[in-house]
Amino acid sequence: MPTISIFYGIQIMMYFYDNGRHNMPHIHAEYQDDEAVFSILEGEVLSGSLPRKQTRLVQAWIELHQESLIVDWKLAVSGQEPLRIEPLR
Repeated sequence: MPTISIFYGIQIMMYFYDNGRHNMPHIHAEYQDDEAVFSILEGEVLSGSLPRKQTRLVQAWIELHQESLIVDWKLAVSGQEPLRIEPLR
């Protein structure tokens, strides 16, 4: 699973060919021992959880980079390496 960004201790990833389980474009986020899956289109948590502050940071990052995330999603579900995306600063 390629890492597409890391910021404030949060690692953002996309799986290859991962369009079956959640049936929508999404990312996987890990922070310490917590993991969550976020919708790219809405920023909502689809499964898992992160601490409240980290959830808000991921949602802000999704909003800023939604177009790039959709491009990466299309690459990843077709088995291609997604591009790195700027971290939240």
